[in-house]
Amino acid sequence: MIARTVGKAREYVGGLSRPSKMPGWGYSIPASYCKVGSILSGIVGSICSFCYAKKGRYIFPVVQAAMERRFRALEKPYWIENMAKAINGSTWFRWHDSGDLQSVEHLEKIVAVAQLTPTTRHWLPTRENKMVLSYLEDSVFPSNLCVRVSSAMVGGKPLDKFPNTSTVHVPMHPSVGHSCPARYQDNKCGDCRACWNTDVANVSYPQH
Repeated sequence: MIARTVGKAREYVGGLSRPSKMPGWGYSIPASYCKVGSILSGIVGSICSFCYAKKGRYIFPVVQAAMERRFRALEKPYWIENMAKAINGSTWFRWHDSGDLQSVEHLEKIVAVAQLTPTTRHWLPTRENKMVLSYLEDSVFPSNLCVRVSSAMVGGKPLDKFPNTSTVHVPMHPSVGHSCPARYQDNKCGDCRACWNTDVANVSYPQH
């Protein structure tokens, strides 16, 4: 059922995350469920080989339990409606500060949430380029959803099949497009909102 309150809606979807470096709310599921990411994690030089979501606070049992609840909630019948209510008009929302898309249907659900929350700017980083291509065969993303498809390797070039992408560069090496300024401002977004901006073709993050 569709929850009557924001609190109950958040309970229905397993809760939201609150990434410390960025504005607004986020949403995370266990990194162990990443599909492409799980393959890349065993490849030296890949971005996923030093995944931040497999260390630090992400491995605390209470955090892992919360992410597992969110993952299990994805199949609930009113997940879309309750996720939209859970976001509660937040100006900025980041999908998957841990984890990634599980299927094209998962992506379609996120699109539906974005459509129900037109005043919220959504950012979805993903390495599931085949799922995104499949979706784009006969559909488009709403204007308030920026899907950034990430290159797999450190120093890799932006993927040319997508309008919005992200890369990782070695510090002190040239970056492509917009270079994330977080390292100069206490590891926070500050006033930067490039990741959410569909007019910014590529955002490049320094390896850390």
